Amino acid sequence: MVIVMGCTVLDQRRIEQCVEALCHKGCQAVWADINALESGKPLPEVDGLSNTEVRAVVRELRAVMAVYRGNCAAG
Repeated sequence: MVIVMGCTVLDQRRIEQCVEALCHKGCQAVWADINALESGKPLPEVDGLSNTEVRAVVRELRAVMAVYRGNCAAG
């Protein structure tokens, strides 16, 4: 699915694939990847995504990880 935000077109399928790939790395790795992406560091999983799509990946990851409340123990 392609989503249009303002003048930017987001490829939701690619965003979801990136989120899934990152989540398969495990809880602690995901938190580290969120920090890396927010710092502007490139990760192979988001290669080829626009800056807007990378921000969407971070938002999705934060939403998924909210259940862990920052400590990698669901609750």
